[in-house]
Amino acid sequence: MKRYLILFLITFQGLMAQVQFEARVSKNTLGLNERLRIDFIMNVDGDNFEQPSFDGFKMVAGPSQQISQSWINGRSSFQKIYSYILQPERKGAITIKQAAIEFNGQVYKTNPIKVTVTNAVAQERDPNDRPPGSPDELLELVAEISKTNPYLNEPITVVYKLYFNNIGVNRFKELAKPKYNDFWNQNIAIKQLQIEEGSYKGQRCYSVILMKTVLYPQKSGRLTIDPLSLDIEVEMASNRRDMFGQMITTEGNKVVSAGAKTINVKPLPETGKPESFTGAVGRFNFTVTPSKTTLKNGEGLDLIVSAQGTGNMKLFTLPKPVVPNALEMYDPVHDEQVTTSLNGMSGRITDKYTIVPQYRGKYAIKPMQFSYFDLSTGSYKTITSKEIMIDVLDGPTPAEANTGAAKNVVAKADQFKNIKSKTALIPIEKKDFYDSNLYLGLLFAPFIIIPIIILARKKKEAMDSDVTGNRIRMNNKLAKKYLSQAKKHLNNKEPFYIALEKAMHNFLKAKLHIETSEMSKDNIRELLLSRNANAETVQNFIALTENCEFARYAPASSASIQQDYDKAVMIISELEKQIV
Repeated sequence: MKRYLILFLITFQGLMAQVQFEARVSKNTLGLNERLRIDFIMNVDGDNFEQPSFDGFKMVAGPSQQISQSWINGRSSFQKIYSYILQPERKGAITIKQAAIEFNGQVYKTNPIKVTVTNAVAQERDPNDRPPGSPDELLELVAEISKTNPYLNEPITVVYKLYFNNIGVNRFKELAKPKYNDFWNQNIAIKQLQIEEGSYKGQRCYSVILMKTVLYPQKSGRLTIDPLSLDIEVEMASNRRDMFGQMITTEGNKVVSAGAKTINVKPLPETGKPESFTGAVGRFNFTVTPSKTTLKNGEGLDLIVSAQGTGNMKLFTLPKPVVPNALEMYDPVHDEQVTTSLNGMSGRITDKYTIVPQYRGKYAIKPMQFSYFDLSTGSYKTITSKEIMIDVLDGPTPAEANTGAAKNVVAKADQFKNIKSKTALIPIEKKDFYDSNLYLGLLFAPFIIIPIIILARKKKEAMDSDVTGNRIRMNNKLAKKYLSQAKKHLNNKEPFYIALEKAMHNFLKAKLHIETSEMSKDNIRELLLSRNANAETVQNFIALTENCEFARYAPASSASIQQDYDKAVMIISELEKQIV
């Protein structure tokens, strides 16, 4: 009897045991190049384990399963663990969703876990990764900066170079692009990747240049360049050999990062700064040239104000000419003939003014001053143009024009002075104000205006409290604004593709109710398809957004730009109809 009672108590204790099912991660904050271990732990032998989708992560290994069971002092314990190794695919806050099991007919789920992914971090190499006597493996991404303490608007270059040795490099993809906040930047196109042999930190190795960028700092102080991070497919030698003694290679993935870089930007000196200085930094020539200096009545001239040389050509303004009132000057036509290389911008910028004289005579266009900061001497320099004399041979003089105008005014005034074409009759008795329409209108106006004010105020409060709706309306407005800007820049490639990309991103934000951090290609495709969008239209949309970034730095004709604009309008119009 005692034996049965013990068995009954053990069975009852097992039935009353509380089911525990939880998820544990190795760390809650990790770098983009680090890996995360997640364990799903249960104290019962659950069935039908369902793993989460791991959105934002790539599964490196798993699932691996561990089961342990023990008896201590007559009490049993059971534990089953499913383990995964994950590699983050993007920065930001990523939520690992719930996993589920079934036990005794009930479903149990883990709590969601929030993990924060930051920029890639420096990692020390483990000397035990390779067997003794074997050559060292090298795989390192480096950002080589030409100058770390430039002046404001002084050009610097960033070259991203991958060094590798005793490791095979296949394909790679960008996990995080470098961000150049407070810099004007332009990538230098690399037509073909070339592998070169050299050395790095005293070790013989190979290298390949992946990206070249020219930067002009637009703000003084400490500026940070966010790192470039890559996921690279590699082939590594293992400790095993085949039957012929050859070392067997294994394929895998490694994440490398160039690391964040800090640039200390020096402000331009205040001592000796001319009043005519508008931000030009470099070395320039300055000219002011009239198309002609002798004019007849009704003719005009073109005044060409030009600066040419090497420096921040697109980042300053040319001085504006000052002309006499007798010369009518129209707004200028701006033209830029600028090329950008690793040495910075060089070329010519021009403002062409059209000037039309109003009267006969000789008029002087005052000398113009152009100032710039010379990096080679560390001082300001000023170029002054010559005075330009404009000789208008015929036409009215200012005095004659004023006299003629006065005569015309008198003639028009005297012509009909004795004729009154309309009679105005004024009543002798004035109407009482209290019986007037104005009095009645003022009396009943509050009863009409106050309800309107109350309704308008309630509507405004409702709109202000609708945060999501406001954000959608704002994104819709921005999408239309940037699409309109893209249309204006059909003849200017870089601003056209910048505006087009912003228009398409804001369209997605408005229609899918997502933020910039959620705009991965896979997430966009999944959300659009879930909203009944056509698969072909979705693929065209993603292909066009990817093309915007590439087309900014690749040669493009006006015809291809017009085609991209028409394609964007058509795709957005189709998605408007398809998305529910």
